[in-house]
Amino acid sequence: MAVFQIFQSSGQYWYRLRADNGEIVQSSEGYTTKASCQNGIRSVQANCQPHRFESYFASGQYGFNHVAANGEIIGRSEKYTTAQSRDHGIQVVLQEAPSARLEDQS
Repeated sequence: MAVFQIFQSSGQYWYRLRADNGEIVQSSEGYTTKASCQNGIRSVQANCQPHRFESYFASGQYGFNHVAANGEIIGRSEKYTTAQSRDHGIQVVLQEAPSARLEDQS
């Protein structure tokens, strides 16, 4: 089962979504408070629809941005070597993020 991990680095709070195999599939930008980070996770969970993902290919790598209804990026993928791997990462977020448990490491 996937897990959202909240952690602190450089004075900010971040989340990462780990798939059940332990791989990080999506990460946040930094938040100034833990409450804002938790709100970011709730936004990810609420925006798990296929049209909320923007796929890209840049510098020889594939990736995706997870976008909220207001157009803001709420998560970024890890980099992938193939489009198929990237698309699998999107499927993991779609299927696992809505019910992923929360692990506070901050």
